Amino acid sequence: MTLRIALPDWRGWMWLALCMVFALAAARQLTQPLWDDPVIILEIGGTYESMMEHSTARFSPLIRGHVWGGIPKTDARLRVVDPQYGFETPLARFLSVGFDDNVVDTIRMSPQIEPLLIDDAMQVVVDLQAQWCAKGWKPMGTRRNPTIADTPAWRAYVRQGVLSGVSYWQAGDKYQAMLSLARFRDSRHLDQERYLITLALAKPWTPFEKIENLPEEPHHFPPPQPQQGASPCPSQPS
Repeated sequence: MTLRIALPDWRGWMWLALCMVFALAAARQLTQPLWDDPVIILEIGGTYESMMEHSTARFSPLIRGHVWGGIPKTDARLRVVDPQYGFETPLARFLSVGFDDNVVDTIRMSPQIEPLLIDDAMQVVVDLQAQWCAKGWKPMGTRRNPTIADTPAWRAYVRQGVLSGVSYWQAGDKYQAMLSLARFRDSRHLDQERYLITLALAKPWTPFEKIENLPEEPHHFPPPQPQQGASPCPSQPS
């Protein structure tokens, strides 16, 4: 009698291996946004077509001949392209781009994927302001709205929940940004202090150079003022 040793069918193993490869490839495609942060890459005054050519996140379809707004189909970073003033945000769940026909007009977003604890929220705000400082943006309207700083005074100010901290920044005559930080009641974390950041970006809309020296009404909840001689951009001279 001849003994036959049962060995695995190599063809069966090959097919199993191929199926595993295909399954992993499909899973990789489906989870791509989770592994590699999608990014929306654009410039104010640029076109929808250019944005779509360079971005890695899917986006709302173009609406010709209208003033309209679109959003990414997934969480995405924003990268504003400019040879001098460009910057990038953290991953965002809310990111709305305004268009006039196919031309990028405005941006409104919250550069976070959920309401943040104060340490994390301050880090985002400080990092964005540091990028602008490094790229030559200038803080504007600081008499009434000084730049936000990670100090005990600023943390106490936004913790009240009465008013948000707001700073304005301008890039020459090309762009203006409004950045705000406010306390937010998160129904999922009622026992925690959570904060929401808002960023608006467009061509300059407030003529700060014309209104900077106008008299102002007393502020009932004035934001913390910087120390005498302090610079909003520590790496630059005061």
